[in-house]
Amino acid sequence: MKVVIIEDESLVAESLSTSLKTIRPGIIIECILGSVKESIDYFKHHPQPDLIFSDIQLGDGLSFEISKHIEINVPVIFCTAFDDYALEAFKVSGIAYILKPFSIDSLENAITKFEHLKIQLTGDMAHQYEIAMQALASYKLKDSGTFMVKYRDRFLPISFDKIAFFHIEYEISSLYTHTAKTYVIPETLEELEKKLGTSFFRVNRQFLINRNAILEVKDHFPRRLKVNLKIPFNKDIIVSKEKRKILLDWLQQ
Repeated sequence: MKVVIIEDESLVAESLSTSLKTIRPGIIIECILGSVKESIDYFKHHPQPDLIFSDIQLGDGLSFEISKHIEINVPVIFCTAFDDYALEAFKVSGIAYILKPFSIDSLENAITKFEHLKIQLTGDMAHQYEIAMQALASYKLKDSGTFMVKYRDRFLPISFDKIAFFHIEYEISSLYTHTAKTYVIPETLEELEKKLGTSFFRVNRQFLINRNAILEVKDHFPRRLKVNLKIPFNKDIIVSKEKRKILLDWLQQ
């Protein structure tokens, strides 16, 4: 079975690839694509595989956008962090999905389902994409999800609401949880901003902060703001006068 993975989180893609080969040793991972644009370009010049595993939200848009440019004629299994309620429409439209962090059992069940149903599902994917897109149109896609971090020899899923803030220093990015645990991550703050939702705010060049991690905001001379966090942190977090109003408006939303 030939498989293409569409996933912009490299750690998640690697973990998924390894798990699929464990479940079905005969699986061939033809390609790992990281964006809507890259996927469109790839499928324009390569034959479609037997099966696609795809994240829903990519850095440059929703993976559903691919079907507006390329006619997808093979089954797709979505790997997503959205909850079951938000994805009820997928059951109706026939699209299978697995929730992150996925398990070997959930992958096995999804593959087995598609092995049984791929004849009926193949050829109608564009219509199913449209139904799914409409169902998620009003859902706050980026405000819920899971961030994968590599810790020693393990991949750890950390939900967005467990993350207090991200900090970069000496070109090293770190993730801090509300329980004061710290993990070094490969992404830049610019990349993280694209993946996270309105619950996070880039207060300056070094900090991307979750609203729920902020204890208080104080005036700081001249016309700046100082952010105090709910967890101990030994560096001052200063907001420029240019961002002062934007931050206050964001906190009031």
